[in-house]
This record gives sequence, C-alpha cells and structure tokens, in this order.
Amino acid sequence: MIPSTAGRITLACWSALLLQSFSSGQTRFTYSKGQPLAPAYEGWMPNEDGSFTMYFGYINTNWLEEFDVPVGPENNIEPGGPDQGQPTHFYPRRNPFLFTIRVPKDFGNKELIWTLTSHGRTEKAYASLKTDYQIDKQVISTEVGGDGGSLRDELRYNIPPELEVAGETQRTVKLEEPLTLVALAGDPDNLPARRDGKPQPRHPGKPIEEADKSSTARAASASRPASAANQVNRPPTALVMSSGPGLRFSWIVYRGKASAVKFNPEQMKTWTDSRAWANSPWSPPYVIPEPPPEGKWVTEVTFQEPGTYVLRAVASDGSLFTYQNVTVTVTQ
Repeated sequence: MIPSTAGRITLACWSALLLQSFSSGQTRFTYSKGQPLAPAYEGWMPNEDGSFTMYFGYINTNWLEEFDVPVGPENNIEPGGPDQGQPTHFYPRRNPFLFTIRVPKDFGNKELIWTLTSHGRTEKAYASLKTDYQIDKQVISTEVGGDGGSLRDELRYNIPPELEVAGETQRTVKLEEPLTLVALAGDPDNLPARRDGKPQPRHPGKPIEEADKSSTARAASASRPASAANQVNRPPTALVMSSGPGLRFSWIVYRGKASAVKFNPEQMKTWTDSRAWANSPWSPPYVIPEPPPEGKWVTEVTFQEPGTYVLRAVASDGSLFTYQNVTVTVTQ
C-alpha cells in the first residue's frame, strides 16, 4: 500500500522494496516467516466537535507467520497507554486503518507513539496532527484499493457501512462449545455499488426493497469483471492492490490466539492477500459474495484453548470499514 502521508519511514521502505521488485523483474524478495512487524500511522481526520481521529494499521511482511504480542513493553501506545485499543494478534501482510484513537481538540503538537517489538526488533509509529498527515475518505479508499482503485470524487462523501452485532458484547463459553454470532450490516448510500448491479441491504436487518434494487442496478458500473484467467495472469500495474466494491463482512481475532479459534463458515480475509484464489477481496479472480438476506451474517465459532479473546466484526463496502468487538471468555 502507498503511504497516505510523508514521513512514515517503515512504509516508505516497504513500498520502495516492492517498487524495485516490480521494476527490475529479476529479484523479488518474499518471506514466509522470520520478518518483524512494523506499526503504521495512517493519518488523521477532524471531527465536528473539534476533536481529531487518528488512524492506525500495521505491516507484517511475512506471508504466513502471525504474531501474538500482548499489551505491555513490546506493544504499547504512549502517552496514555500502554493499552489504547490496539490489536495483540497480527495477521500477515498489510492491515490498514485497523483501529482509531480520538484525541482532544487541544492535542496541539503532541505525539502518540505506537511501539511494537517482534523477532527482537523494535519499530515505532509516530502519530501527530501535522497537516501533511491529514486524510479523507477518498484517501482511505485509495490506499485500500477500494472501488477497484477508483479516484472518483464521490468517494469523499461515502458513508461507511452500518453494523450491529446482536447480543451482549461480553460472552462466556466452554471449550469446544459452539458460540453463535449474529451480525447485521448494511450500506446506507450504496456507494460504491456492486459492479454486477445486484442489490445489497441499505440498513441492518431490513429487507432489500425494490427501489434499492433498481437504484443499485443504475449505480453499478457498466463494465463487467474480466475473466478469471485474465485476472489471475494479469501482471501487476500498481503498488496498490485493488478490491472490488460491494458490502462484505468478516470476523477476525483481534486479541487472542487465532490458531485456537475456528469460524464456520470460513471468513473472508481482511488482510491484503493478493495471491490468486486466496479468499481475499484483493485476490484475483475474487468476486465479492452477495450479502445474505437482510444483511444478516450468522457465524459459529469454537475455541480450542481457554482464555480471553476479542473478536472483531469487520463490515466494509470495499472502501471504508466499520468495526465492533465482542469479548469472549473461554473456560474449561
């Protein structure tokens, strides 16, 4: 992903490595494991009350290795931390715009510093309100390759998905005992619309109305996806991977040991896996599945080790993201 602002050294180095790989066509370094994590400050946006929202993500340059780094000396955000809502489980590759921190209107020239240590190497992300770090919704969409990489101005006014997880946000379950999670999601402005013109829910838990169906068809692009073979074999044309538009939903393990958590059905990846046939919106020739009736996603989860887990519900329209957490205590 291309950094949204200047000054993020770790992101710039990572992008430069990719650029060298694409341009030389001779050497492309990829790693399954053994490489460290790097935190990323994505930028900030102003709020109506005068406060500011800072956006964070991370890079794991490994394709397979995942990390569990508990909050503490090796995973902290200061001042005010060490715990400011950051993840403790880290999936492979780029995970952008994963969480936010709201700072007051008098934050001024202060900084938040997110420190991550992995494989004996410490990396830091420095978050400030410098003007060149300011972003908007179109920037977010561009950096995640949203709407197929579109730069159209309408994306500046995109409304993120609405999301509601039914039931309590604190749950208790026994080992191997199935826990049913129900999430309701909708795209209130149908922007960006699905390329195939198929309808999607506007509001969580409400049926798709005929008016929505017709407006979806009109809003959808006249272009159709290329064939699967063409998508898989097409050489890369940009550093930013693209993702098709359309409402989608997944659960991820935000805190806790992900290998001990099993979701049924298998969840679409929320990290930028660009390999072919990778169950990822960034993976050719992936087509975003049609949302379930009334935007109601039902998932069964089981746990193979006791402990406390934070599961994160992730709804996206392909350009913006909405999150909600559920904490699960797993007993013997």
